[in-house]
Amino acid sequence: MDLKGKDILTAAQFSREDIEHLFAIADDFSARLQKGERLRRLDGKLLATVFYEPSTRTRLSFESAMQRLGGGVVSVAEAKTASSVAKGETLADTVRTIENYADAIVLRHSEVGAAQAAADAASVPILNAGDGAGEHPTQALLDLYTIRAQKGRIDGLRVALVGDLKNGRTVHSLARALSQFKVDFSFVAPAALAMPAEVSDYMRARDFAVEETNDLARTLTKADVVYMTRVQKERFADPKQYDKLKNFYILNRDLVSRAKDNLLVMHPLPRVDEITTDVDSLPNAAYFRQARNGVFIRMALLAEILGG
Repeated sequence: MDLKGKDILTAAQFSREDIEHLFAIADDFSARLQKGERLRRLDGKLLATVFYEPSTRTRLSFESAMQRLGGGVVSVAEAKTASSVAKGETLADTVRTIENYADAIVLRHSEVGAAQAAADAASVPILNAGDGAGEHPTQALLDLYTIRAQKGRIDGLRVALVGDLKNGRTVHSLARALSQFKVDFSFVAPAALAMPAEVSDYMRARDFAVEETNDLARTLTKADVVYMTRVQKERFADPKQYDKLKNFYILNRDLVSRAKDNLLVMHPLPRVDEITTDVDSLPNAAYFRQARNGVFIRMALLAEILGG
């Protein structure tokens, strides 16, 4: 797929060929940066980052990626309160305004479907940085990139997605992206936080083996990758329900020691209590490397979308 000028709205839009092409570009950029090269691929281009919800890794890695390619960034970090949104401006009017100042817009929003709505209104590319409990496609790409880097492959692995699968946009996108590879799935969650049927049905329609369980310890004995997620307090209308579920799964060093050998531990971050800090020093704890890999993958995406 030619990404020139394209929106990035869902992980389902990427074929395996697209993903592997982006990996090759990311590998090249990573190697060149390690050599100390100064890249000018996007010299003269501007990226707008517009975030209606908080972000550390996604926003900063997009901005770092753009600047490492020689481009510039304009940013609204707290769009709900620090822009004309606070005065009642619609999303459509916001993106129609911002497209006058930038060549592409990275958007995070609290509502499912907001990225598509922005893309419908805008004439510049919209990159979905998370739309509520919907999707987070660029996170899925960096997650795949991390799995390949750490495991040497993606095909043939069993991937366990754990925690708040109902509200976790990262796992919704990762499952769809992994459907381009030959993997098995374990969806591990309490019933109240189970993976939405639309995602499970998406996988089964493509003939994937999908195990749905609430037994983390048993799953870890056969999983090659465990992808932990936090229970998302901001998605709960009832604080008591959140308190009941927030610590349903806690991955600690003892659990990892009883898991399958060389279990890769991942997390999109931020974490709360779902991975204890005694796991951080394990060689297969990859979540901070995931965060670093976000720069390389987003460099690859931006270069393809905005490059000449």
